[in-house]
Amino acid sequence: MNTNNNKTILTIYLDGSTITSIPSFYKQINEQLMQEEDWQLGESLDALDDVLYGGYGKWKDYDLLEIVWKYIAVSERALGIEATKAYYEAKLGAGSPYNQDFVKEKLKHLEEGTGQTYFEMVMEIIESHRDRVRLTKKS
Repeated sequence: MNTNNNKTILTIYLDGSTITSIPSFYKQINEQLMQEEDWQLGESLDALDDVLYGGYGKWKDYDLLEIVWKYIAVSERALGIEATKAYYEAKLGAGSPYNQDFVKEKLKHLEEGTGQTYFEMVMEIIESHRDRVRLTKKS
């Protein structure tokens, strides 16, 4: 625990050299934040967003969360276009509960080079919590 202007800070470390897929990203998030809970964070951007609000897991008793992401460039490549394409394609198909037109549109933008990668979506979520979450990128 660190303190900064009377606020308690929890620092966690993500090892980007082992974040080589979407499941491995959530595995590290769960290992770093959710070990005190009897449930784990699912592979969901909405779940990541929810947990970053605080009140869950290891950082529920802290004011600020600092994420030190080592070897982030490895993760950026691993969570890039191919992983994102697979993520969207897994949501398509008969019986899928996902909005097929929405998913197809996201996939189209990705293939045209105008859509966000999974890594970029994670970065956007972390940035949206900048009042309580800090990201330190390490190469």
